[in-house]
Amino acid sequence: MEYHNPVLLKETVDGLNIKPDGVYVDVTFGGGGHSKEILRRLGPNGKLFAFDQDEDALANALADERFVLINENFRYIKRFLRFHGARSVDGILGDLGVSSHQFDVPERGFSTRFDAELDMRMSQKNDLDAYKVVNEYDDANLRRVFYDYGELKNAPALSRTIIEARLHRPIKTTDELKDALAKYLPEKVRNKVLAQIYQAIRIEVNQEMDVLKEFLEQSLEILNPGGRLSVISYHSLEDRLVKRFMKNGMFEGEPERDFFGNFSVPFKLIGKLIVPNEEEIKINNRARSAKLRIAEKI
Repeated sequence: MEYHNPVLLKETVDGLNIKPDGVYVDVTFGGGGHSKEILRRLGPNGKLFAFDQDEDALANALADERFVLINENFRYIKRFLRFHGARSVDGILGDLGVSSHQFDVPERGFSTRFDAELDMRMSQKNDLDAYKVVNEYDDANLRRVFYDYGELKNAPALSRTIIEARLHRPIKTTDELKDALAKYLPEKVRNKVLAQIYQAIRIEVNQEMDVLKEFLEQSLEILNPGGRLSVISYHSLEDRLVKRFMKNGMFEGEPERDFFGNFSVPFKLIGKLIVPNEEEIKINNRARSAKLRIAEKI
C-alpha cells in the first residue's frame, strides 16, 4: 500500500499556476505526491518547502536540491519559512485531514477499523492524546468536543456515558470506547456515528481548527500578490473555514467597504468548487469527501 494517494493531484497543483522560478509550499507533505508534481513543474531555480509534523513522513523526503522538508506543524509556517530565508512565496498547497498512512497504521488509533490504544496524535511530540481527552476531560469539555467537532446532537448523553464508564476503570483502547458507547451505535448508523466521534476527538487532540485558522491567516501574509492558495478539505468544519476565508479574508463578520461601498477582500476566487470524479473515488475511496478551493491574492 502506498503511504498516501494524493487526492485531486492535477487539479490542486494546476490551481497553483506554477511559475518555473517560483517559491512554493506544500504544508501537508505526507507521502510527497503533491510535492513531486510541484517539483516536476518547477525549473532549476524554483524552490519548494514542505511541512509535515508526523515523523513517519520524514522517510519520504525527496532527494532534490530545490526541496526542503520541515518537520513541524504548519501552524508555524511563517516562522519556519523565515528561518529558511523565505519571507514571501508564490503558492501554498494544503491537503487537510488525516493521511492514508495514519489511518492504515493500527497503533496510531485514527481508524475505526482497528483496536488500538487511544492516541490520535498527528505528532508524537504532542502531550495531549485521545486517552487524556476521553479519561480526563470534564463533562462540559467532552460535550464541547462532541458537539463542536463531531456535530453530534446527543453530545450530552455521550459525555455522561463516558464519564460513568471511566468511574469503574480507565478507557484505554478504541474498542473499549466503542463498548462504552455501544448503545449509541446501532448497526444502521454505526459507521457514520463512529466516524463523527473519532473525528471530534482527533480534532481536539490535534487542535485542527485552531491550526487551520492560524495557517490561513499567515498564508495571506506570506503570499505574493498574484500568489495562489490551493486547499483540499474533507469535512464541513474545515471547508466552511476555508470557504469563508477565501471569500472574505476573515472567519466571522463582514469585510470593510471601500470609499465606493464595495467590499475590500484580499482574495479573488479561482474557478468553482472542485470535487473528485467517480473514477478517482473508485481508485481511492478516501477521496469521496474531498473539496478543493483555490484563491489568488489580490
